[in-house]
Amino acid sequence: MKVKKAIITAAGLGTHFLPATRAIPKEMLPIVDKPVIQYIVEEIVEAGIEEILIITGRNKSMIEDHFDHAFEIETTLKEKDDQALLETTLSVSDLANIHFIRQKKELGSGHALLKARAFVGNEPFAVLYGDELIDSSCEPCIKQLMNAYELLSHSVLALREQPKNALSNYGVIEGKKNEDGFYDVKSIAEKPQVEAAPSCMSLVGRFVLRPEVFDYIEAVYQASPTDVPLTDALNMLAHDQRVYGLDFEGSRYDIGTKAGYVKATLDFALKRDEMKDCILEQMNMHLAVGN
Repeated sequence: MKVKKAIITAAGLGTHFLPATRAIPKEMLPIVDKPVIQYIVEEIVEAGIEEILIITGRNKSMIEDHFDHAFEIETTLKEKDDQALLETTLSVSDLANIHFIRQKKELGSGHALLKARAFVGNEPFAVLYGDELIDSSCEPCIKQLMNAYELLSHSVLALREQPKNALSNYGVIEGKKNEDGFYDVKSIAEKPQVEAAPSCMSLVGRFVLRPEVFDYIEAVYQASPTDVPLTDALNMLAHDQRVYGLDFEGSRYDIGTKAGYVKATLDFALKRDEMKDCILEQMNMHLAVGN
């Protein structure tokens, strides 16, 4: 069965970016001239998915507004006959069929996904975290996972190798690469100490999951209703059926951290012809001063 629906989790508080995120959701912070979450929606659309559910939280109505029609801006641009900008803003509201639901209490990524159960039904589905950007020169990361799912018919997790001293910041898999180039995921250790890490392959915020995962999330919720991490459910899923990992092609940016946000802004800006030379000049100036 093909993957036709995608979930974006965007309910976190964004405390690492305070005070900026007192009024602005971290998913709406701009990378050059587009908010983070628009890049993620565009990744999904480029992969061929048109039904998207964004799970938000309190004070995140700005995300809904962004993907709605901006009538005042559209009217002004029509009056100015600025066709280029008008097409740019209209394209945002026409990207996909985007639905919204709110996670009223922040109880973990698994609990957020439970809100999507009725939307998903009995189909495989894609999950993308709203604070991670992936820039791929070939197919979008989520499309790479979808291709793997169609081949394997089992859940597929995006993976990236990390230096040993960084493993305590990630979910780390136990599993080895098989002859087909996928990782056989046996279990996941959440933020392990370096000496206890089962490998150097960490989870990235992209998944294609079979619908049975909801049963396992529900079991985690019943056992611990105050904290429902998705990794606990994935461990249960991996115990009962095959789960695979894919070391995807592309660069990952953790927008949940200030350093990751700055790196993404710099790299995406350097892709823009109209500003590349100016930025390189500024960088070279700072390097010269530093030396």
